[in-house]
Amino acid sequence: MTMGEESPVTSLILPVLFRPILSQLEKRDVQASQTLRAALSRTETANPGFAYDFVVGIMRQGELSVNMNESILRLQGAASDVDAVEYKLNRSEDAFQELNKKSCALKKILSRIPDEITDRKTFLETIKEIASAIKKLLDAVNEVSGFIPGPSNKQALEQRKREFVKFSKRFSNTLKDYFKEGQANSVYVSALYLIHQTNMIMVTVKSKCE
Repeated sequence: MTMGEESPVTSLILPVLFRPILSQLEKRDVQASQTLRAALSRTETANPGFAYDFVVGIMRQGELSVNMNESILRLQGAASDVDAVEYKLNRSEDAFQELNKKSCALKKILSRIPDEITDRKTFLETIKEIASAIKKLLDAVNEVSGFIPGPSNKQALEQRKREFVKFSKRFSNTLKDYFKEGQANSVYVSALYLIHQTNMIMVTVKSKCE
């Protein structure tokens, strides 16, 4: 098992790092961008963690030292709907559009952590925002659940929601440890797990309703 498989950052390399670069390339060469995008998506699907291992391999060759967890968390704030299309719901009903908004809002707030974690007063306010955003996301999930057809599909979404709650509690515990021990990277990893769980909720709703 590679390091990438053990970390939530693995699933975020493609939408958060590669796709925004390809979006910039698309402005100059549409065909090249689309070819690379399709090839990377196929490769990542067939070999989960490939994008992560590719980036890590480049850094090793260049003898570069980068905190990948911190970097990807920062970049999450700039990710667009186009770059993370698999996590966007296409249904037009208000409940689905609200879930899109609440999902994006939580991820945007979490992406601010690296910039704000060293300012205790600001970070404490951000933590309050995160807690509020988590509650709003769960409320939005509850609204969408009424549209999910069939008991097995509803059960699948409930399971995703339980996983999200579990990682939300883990994030809260990590914050308590941070204020005791000052290990920022643990907070970054826990935030990335929360982003990953948010994405998994969106994927589950998308697969059951679209």
